[in-house]
Amino acid sequence: MSDPLNPEDINVGDSPPSGELQPSEETPASPFAESGQVLQKMREQIRRVLYGQDELLDEILAALVAGGHVLIEGKPGLGKTHLVLALAKTFGGQFGRIQFTPDLMPTDVTGHTLFDMSSQTFRMRKGPVFTNLLLADEINRAPAKTQAALLEVMQEAQVTIDGESHELAPPFMTLATQNPIEQDGTYPLPEAQLDRFLMKVLMDYPGKTDEVAVVREAAGGVGGRGLDPRAVETVCSPEEIIKAQETCSSLECVNSVVEYAVDVVRATRDASGVSVGAGTRGAIGLVRAGKAYALLDGRGFVTPADIKRATLPVLRHRITLSAELAIAGQTPDSAIRSIIDSVEAPRQ
Repeated sequence: MSDPLNPEDINVGDSPPSGELQPSEETPASPFAESGQVLQKMREQIRRVLYGQDELLDEILAALVAGGHVLIEGKPGLGKTHLVLALAKTFGGQFGRIQFTPDLMPTDVTGHTLFDMSSQTFRMRKGPVFTNLLLADEINRAPAKTQAALLEVMQEAQVTIDGESHELAPPFMTLATQNPIEQDGTYPLPEAQLDRFLMKVLMDYPGKTDEVAVVREAAGGVGGRGLDPRAVETVCSPEEIIKAQETCSSLECVNSVVEYAVDVVRATRDASGVSVGAGTRGAIGLVRAGKAYALLDGRGFVTPADIKRATLPVLRHRITLSAELAIAGQTPDSAIRSIIDSVEAPRQ
């Protein structure tokens, strides 16, 4: 190791040698690297209580910094609610939850005005959507009119009650869980509602090793609550999430990569076996998610690989298979994979 510089050996006004820094100076981290480090800390905390769902976790974090909403589909008991609770704890934001049921009314979601007898005036009672992170649990157990109560808040980040609009404090994100549509007592989400979600992610059974770990840890707590989301540490603030979202939106995406995202979406409209392809909002979602995946890696630019990684969660709820393929047991995921293989990606 070289000897430290003696301050007396340096004349006032001397400049450091070309290409070198003063010993007391440090190269500042780029905003992309800083945001990537924040997301890495959140990922590490959530993984303390959620096993075997790493790709799903990255999809959720990508949607958060992209400023989008997520629809999580999976059978009951896989930890969907557990994941959302842990995510809320990591950034210390306000958390709201709505349990969707067939008798839930739109005003139960958004809020309403009521007459206060003591003051003889009308006052607003805010609904659970006035929060940072909203969990819409089992959203497809409520009818379409109640599901539609989320349309404005998801698109505009505001709620209109009795003709008056009320903005929500950023950051705002909706994570809706739904059970597979084949289950009894479920309603399909309207197309307009589906289109408001940046991503639809699938939560499947964990592998055996992870499932053994889940059972061991959960059964080790009182009442089977050994994996408690409240044990997750808060590692950042809502302001840092907003900063990460701003950094994500400013991230570079060259024209060739944007054209690639558009080509993938346009290919869904002509693909064999796809009756309804994705719209322009799907291409916008691919670029937004691609930027978020780049940020997760601490990079300041988007690659075609980021777009490819985003295609399944961003497009699977935006295409409709023909009846023939659906009857044959094909899925949107298999159709999208074929489309990706057919579209040439730009060279780096």
